[in-house]
Amino acid sequence: MEAASESQWTARGRSFAGLRRALPVLPALAAGLVLRLWMLKEFFQVNGDTLIYGGLAKNLLLHGRYALTVASGEIYPTLIRLPGYPLFLALCFRIFGMENYAAAAGLQIGLDLCGCLLLAGFARRIAPPPFSSGAALCTLWLAALCPFTAIYAAAPLTETPTLFAIALALWSVARFHARPAWPSALLFTFAVCFAALLRPDGALVAVALVPALVFPALAARKKSRPLKAAGQSAVRKTPNLARMALVCGLLALAPFAAWTGRNWQVFHVFEPLAPRYATDPGEDTHAGWISWVKTWCLDFVSTYDIYWNVPGAPLDLTKLPSRAFDSPAQFAETAALAADYNQNGQDLTPDLDARFARLAQERIAAHPLRSYLCLPLGRMADMWLRPRVENLPIDLDWWVYAHHRAETRFSWAYAGLNALFLLLGFAGLCLRPRLWPCMLAYILLRSALLMTVEAPEARYTLECFPILFVLGGLALYRLMNCVWRSVAKVKTSAGRG
Repeated sequence: MEAASESQWTARGRSFAGLRRALPVLPALAAGLVLRLWMLKEFFQVNGDTLIYGGLAKNLLLHGRYALTVASGEIYPTLIRLPGYPLFLALCFRIFGMENYAAAAGLQIGLDLCGCLLLAGFARRIAPPPFSSGAALCTLWLAALCPFTAIYAAAPLTETPTLFAIALALWSVARFHARPAWPSALLFTFAVCFAALLRPDGALVAVALVPALVFPALAARKKSRPLKAAGQSAVRKTPNLARMALVCGLLALAPFAAWTGRNWQVFHVFEPLAPRYATDPGEDTHAGWISWVKTWCLDFVSTYDIYWNVPGAPLDLTKLPSRAFDSPAQFAETAALAADYNQNGQDLTPDLDARFARLAQERIAAHPLRSYLCLPLGRMADMWLRPRVENLPIDLDWWVYAHHRAETRFSWAYAGLNALFLLLGFAGLCLRPRLWPCMLAYILLRSALLMTVEAPEARYTLECFPILFVLGGLALYRLMNCVWRSVAKVKTSAGRG
């Protein structure tokens, strides 16, 4: 009876300890949930890419085909989008009802909050022991209350599942780094595979984080060999790395092999991911037009006003920035191109596209440094530093204070908040926590990839925010700890005086 009572008290003690650990977490999760539900109520929309993904999901359920539907009702196969998010929406439609995008957004809110918890767990594992709990809690608050990522949880798009996959990959890497084991390796495999199935650039997660899996396991293997040679049992058993790598590699490649096979069978093309410009085989990519846009496009305003509207809408010469012309002759040629395009029913014919290509080559030859370095760096800076108000009812010219004072003030506040996250992330990186090289590698790889994008969008840098949350949480707690110590010293000195 005494042994039974002792075990009961032990179990109760563990439950109370778990409750004490959970109590600081609950307010952050509650605040994050309120923020996301409010954004779902105020800013939920179904348009653009959401309808493309939804159309693919509907045809998967109704016809068993990965296809889109034209206005006449005819469906046609496509490969312009990877199957990850359409499958996610198909599952939501199957459970909650066809075209129930709100239910999908609600599920994404749950995924986003789970991702916040995973990032907190990752921060706890990589922070120095004296700061692990505090850094984890700061990371959780930063992730839960960040409006830039929270608003995408209310949007049926790939961003939130991708952020969750990155958080899961980081968390599983930290677990594997502490102790190489099959569960962590399989979770990491699922995370990077899911990220790459959502977006082609999701493969960068694997490229940046795989070294964090390989090197610790090899080190643990080397440490175990001297013990075995001395006739001792290893303190920590390490799995067979070759077998683990083979299994995880096959599991990761299996869905892409199926996708590649399907594309070869349907279109007779080798496409393991998705086309760079989201075009089906045989569709014109308008390479000349894109090359010309790359010679002057620098910010999201140009992306929204010009790049997204051509072909299919008039090309308004007045909306082009002055950097689109190097001379009066170029202005005249551009004006002639715009006039011919507009008179041709807003269609980029091969002849017009070739003329845009010749104009682009002329501009690149005259200013190669601008074309290959300055503009790509500028576009990347725009994606990192621009106020993240693209999902809010705010005019694109938010900086014109005379037009809309409240919107301008709000946009500058958003820009300041974005800068704060970047500064906290940089400060956390300077602390060099465990696995910092892998986190820095992912940020650098993604930034380098974004330099190749001709039409900047601030949302392309969101995938780096999970890392910024973690690094920022470490820096924020260190800062708070320094402030607390300083205040304590002042109080102690005042008490002695």
